[in-house]
Amino acid sequence: MTAPLDVKVVRTGTANVASVLAALGRVGARAEVIEDGTEVERAALLVLPGVGTLDAAMKRLREHALVEPLKQRLAAGRPTLAICLGMQLLCRGSEENPGQPGLAVIDAEATRFPDTVRVPQLGWNRVDPGPGCRLLKPGYAYFANSFRLERVPEGWVGALAGYGGPFVAALEKQGVLACQFHPELSGSWGLGLIRQWLEACLEEGGDAAC
Repeated sequence: MTAPLDVKVVRTGTANVASVLAALGRVGARAEVIEDGTEVERAALLVLPGVGTLDAAMKRLREHALVEPLKQRLAAGRPTLAICLGMQLLCRGSEENPGQPGLAVIDAEATRFPDTVRVPQLGWNRVDPGPGCRLLKPGYAYFANSFRLERVPEGWVGALAGYGGPFVAALEKQGVLACQFHPELSGSWGLGLIRQWLEACLEEGGDAAC
């Protein structure tokens, strides 16, 4: 990147954003934490991180009137990087919190890994992109999750990993990159993915759907 990009990071209340901010700094971006709907609307580049439960994160988003601005932004395909629980927030909901709706921009529900594997999954796993992926490349990423999407939903392209069977490691659509893994904790491969997302958005003018 020839000049630093300004990136806004949503404070979901369920994520340690320090590692996300550090990773953005390492790839040459300027990052700021926000929790205001107007800032979500104005941000050229947005990161939606999260750990823990969908219920707690959605409660925080509702308290700060962030749900509708996020839904509109994501539906329009504006540049947004969703990380870990952040990816599951994009779904209709999660088996972990029945009846608690997510942002519903992904027409799918997160389900728990089978009893045949240790839950949560904590560690490194290979990411294999499917047809049509522009940003995602083969490599190894760090995961920390108990729930997952079992298949790439219609209208998205994505990458798969394997743990108790195939599951969705990441999704792409327009300017939205949603990662079940933690790119900020995935070494040089993860930093490369963040950099590639930023550069793709920069090439398209920052606020365009990269």
